[in-house]
Amino acid sequence: MSDANSPSLIPNSNGRLMSLDAFRGFVMFWIVGGEALAHALAKLDGVQSEVLNTVMIQLKHVSWEGFRFYDLIFPSFVFIVGASVAFSLGKLQASGSRRDAVRRVIWRGLLLWLVGIIYYGGISNGLYDAETNQGVRLLGVLQRIGICYLVTGLLFIYLPVRGLVAAFLVLLGGYWALLSFVAVPGQEAVSFEEGRNITNWFDSKYLPFRKWSGTHDPEGILSTLPAIATCLLGVFAGLLLKNDGLTRGKKVLTLLGAGAIFVLVGNLWGGYHPVIKCLWTSSFVVLAGGWSLILLAFFYLMIDVVHLKKWAMPFVWIGMNPIAIYLLSSVVEFTDIAERFLGGSVAEWANEIVPGLGGLVVAVGGMFLIFWLCRTLYKRNVFFRI
Repeated sequence: MSDANSPSLIPNSNGRLMSLDAFRGFVMFWIVGGEALAHALAKLDGVQSEVLNTVMIQLKHVSWEGFRFYDLIFPSFVFIVGASVAFSLGKLQASGSRRDAVRRVIWRGLLLWLVGIIYYGGISNGLYDAETNQGVRLLGVLQRIGICYLVTGLLFIYLPVRGLVAAFLVLLGGYWALLSFVAVPGQEAVSFEEGRNITNWFDSKYLPFRKWSGTHDPEGILSTLPAIATCLLGVFAGLLLKNDGLTRGKKVLTLLGAGAIFVLVGNLWGGYHPVIKCLWTSSFVVLAGGWSLILLAFFYLMIDVVHLKKWAMPFVWIGMNPIAIYLLSSVVEFTDIAERFLGGSVAEWANEIVPGLGGLVVAVGGMFLIFWLCRTLYKRNVFFRI
């Protein structure tokens, strides 16, 4: 647990960008409760429409190739981690303490990786049972975030901006070349199909213990490399926002312009190099990065430029304790707690008014509990960190 003056993955509250906190909270909102709210709304009698159906489709991951809003959640968080690195480590480096910065990056990266292993069950099911595919999962969502933070943080400490750009291009181009020109041993041609591409094959050969998809993992070894590129893109955005030589208006326009170009290039590139989140293809990095830049520009414009802040406070509350609420939501069913107070007769009464309204009331209640908890922590300056 940290106080408000400790630099971390979540920068300190003095001189921090509220827009970055709000953006982080917006991403977490969809993970911890936003999706449940949308599904409850979709079940309301009389609200079915083409627009709503389109929205609901966007809240589901594509099965393999393609891109929807929900495929943006994870890369956006990795992007935000990179932006936070530019602020938190930049301040630590300014104090002249490179050794402390390195120690902090290594410790937090490894700790987050360890927390990820525990999150997926640790050794509760033994090291590995091949028949049931149960056991230790070495790579997962939290582990990927930890690795991206570790590598990006070290690159940020030791390389100048040109070096970071070079690392970004090498990761992006190298992974593109690997997937595009290296076929799985035993196959005559390159393939992007699940289980028939070099990334999945590499996991099946070299990733030990439990793999999420049986023989391979969507957060596997090779696909973590372009995820580091996503994190580096966040670093570039953070450095832009820190640049005192640019006006806030120019920062917004730069973020929007770069985001639009990335989205365009990502879509065009996707015609030749498929956009696949489970492989974290280079075209996926560019497309998701473009949308992340655009969303960051929106939050920065509304909060730090126009100073419209009150609407974003619920997102800020969540964004100040993202890992804590992510872990807590995996063990505490806030919707079930809300059901104890708003289910039964209350839900039945609501359903009499509008069929399906009871489920929405319970979902809103669960989200209210999350907001209340995060607000309480925020008001008391309690921020949990890894």
